[in-house]
Amino acid sequence: MGVRYFRPMLATQSRAIVGHALPILIAQLASTGMMVIDTVLLGHHGTVDLAAVAVGGGIYIAVVFALVGILQAVAPTVAHHVGAKREGEVAGALQQTIWLALALSLPGMLVLWFPDPILALSTIEPAVEEKLRVYLRILACGMPAALLYRTFYSFANALRRPRPMMVISLGNTLLHGMLAWSLVSGQFGEPMGAIGCGISNMLVNWVGCLAAATWLRFSPALAKYQPFTHWQRPRWQPIRELLRLGLPMGFSNFVEITSFTLIALFVAQLGATVVAGHRIVANLAALCYMLPLALAIATLAQVGQAAGARDWPRARAAIAAGLLLAGGLSTLLGVALWLAAEPIVYAYTVDPAVRAVSLGLIAYIAIYQFFDAVQTIAAYALRGYKITFAPMLVHTVAFWGVGLFGGWWLAFQAPQPMGVEGFWLASLASLVVAALLIGGLLWRATGLVREAP
Repeated sequence: MGVRYFRPMLATQSRAIVGHALPILIAQLASTGMMVIDTVLLGHHGTVDLAAVAVGGGIYIAVVFALVGILQAVAPTVAHHVGAKREGEVAGALQQTIWLALALSLPGMLVLWFPDPILALSTIEPAVEEKLRVYLRILACGMPAALLYRTFYSFANALRRPRPMMVISLGNTLLHGMLAWSLVSGQFGEPMGAIGCGISNMLVNWVGCLAAATWLRFSPALAKYQPFTHWQRPRWQPIRELLRLGLPMGFSNFVEITSFTLIALFVAQLGATVVAGHRIVANLAALCYMLPLALAIATLAQVGQAAGARDWPRARAAIAAGLLLAGGLSTLLGVALWLAAEPIVYAYTVDPAVRAVSLGLIAYIAIYQFFDAVQTIAAYALRGYKITFAPMLVHTVAFWGVGLFGGWWLAFQAPQPMGVEGFWLASLASLVVAALLIGGLLWRATGLVREAP
């Protein structure tokens, strides 16, 4: 395809991705805002409670998003159906994913209820461990709702209908802010600290799930798909296809998230102050990640629908647009984060020691924004092509090998141990490796589909 024909398509795809990604970004920031609310409330409540949620919240996120990664297989499946004009198969894909979500919720709940194998990986202060165990058991009660909500969320984004989910996410965050503040500060009795945050999160999960299901059932925009009519029983063939796509996606999520979760566990032995400082920076990193993630989800929808229609030039234009947008905007975000480091950290905590730890780590997340954006867009674009296994292998090597093991060595075993900074330096290196390798996979994939008949 000539350059002069590619540029208009690139501009069209850029507008489509931005229009799709903006509501996703707002929804993702709203969801992440719940973690920010917890961190800010507990940062002013007590260091032990903050450390408990730092470790417990990391475990919860790792479990949920590993399972959610499997369920996200509904997105490329539905996008391909829509692109190929197979609208009659869309509802079945959603219903089979709902059955899968319900099945996966049981092991997810068990892991949170009995976290001993995970907690055995590190030495945690007894006061912190006691609170995080209760916190995890409360969150376990909301596991089915969390998985179902994320299934509905992925389904809506595959159809390029993100705005209602954005409204639901904003409502959830507002509700959580009011409820968590009331419980943490003791408006209904004794201050509950980390336990109050857990109760609020669990209740809000169920509210969001019911709201999303109601919208899917009654939305006129989705009437032609009839998502909840002619209900299907579990069927092995479509569920097996979902697992073929989803298990590598889930494991990729698990590897990426646990690399940070296990860092929190290893850092726990450095004391509550270091854990709290690390938590603040990890929280900022999660917020920054929402920008490339939103663009990546929008890119997946564009690539998936183009691939379903076998429109390979449109798919490549979507990939190019996603990479340019995410790389450029994430770089600007990193610069802004570096310049505003002090006021941001000071808004999180009043503890001078915790502030010092956080300020010493922010440079790492400011630098790695570009590389994180590139590897995220590339991985999601490959999902749009239904390529998930090879990116999983890259994520395993990069995040567990370079990031986690390399960080552990730098933090504790190097000739001059770096402490918590060693983990963040290794995380930066892992994202560079992931960007290079997954970018190479995407380059090869686009060449192969261009040559396909």
